[in-house]
Amino acid sequence: MSILSNLAQQIIMFCFSLTEAVGIPNWGLAIILMTIIVKIVLFPLTKKQIESTKAMMKLQPKMDAIRAKYKDDKARMNAELANLYKEEKVNPLSGCLPLLIQFPIMIGIFYGIRDMTAAHVFDQHPDFLIWNISVTPTEAAGGVIASSAFMIYMILPILSCITTFIASRQAMPGGGAQGGAQGKIMLYFMPLFILYISKDFPIGLIIYWTVMNIVQIGQQMLMDRMAAKGSNVK
Repeated sequence: MSILSNLAQQIIMFCFSLTEAVGIPNWGLAIILMTIIVKIVLFPLTKKQIESTKAMMKLQPKMDAIRAKYKDDKARMNAELANLYKEEKVNPLSGCLPLLIQFPIMIGIFYGIRDMTAAHVFDQHPDFLIWNISVTPTEAAGGVIASSAFMIYMILPILSCITTFIASRQAMPGGGAQGGAQGKIMLYFMPLFILYISKDFPIGLIIYWTVMNIVQIGQQMLMDRMAAKGSNVK
């Protein structure tokens, strides 16, 4: 993980040098540029993962019916599920590899930004719009949760919550309507969890998470538009 963390830091440093070159040295912009670059590079994997996830979710009702019908015969259940995957031309493991590749990279970026914050790298040019990216919302408010400073700094965590919800809902069939009970629980729980923990995350990390979601939403919209065009051509 340290290798990925160091690589993320090098990319951020490079992006910061670009902001310096245009006369607006800003670590917040550097984090945004880094996030966009990484998401573009990982787009083929993201596309594969989303397509696989949607395909599996569309099959969920049929899978549940098979599990209910053959709940007392595990061998027959597995055979029927295998036949279903074959008929629908869906590989239940096809979404795992892209996720396994992307997840360490995202975690590496997370630790990279966290470590740069802890090392006070962002203390020079810390301002991004109305926020100091080196502090957490709780620190900015001096620990006073009811303060106006805390409310101002919670704008980004709220955006991270909203964008997490939108990105998650987009990835589910029918905009979340066909996600199944467990999928719907995660659809609402995860954004709220992100909101809760973000109050103690440095603003730089929250910028990364929010921008990552925004790019993900844009990529999903592009995929949906391409799929719609493909359907019209057929």
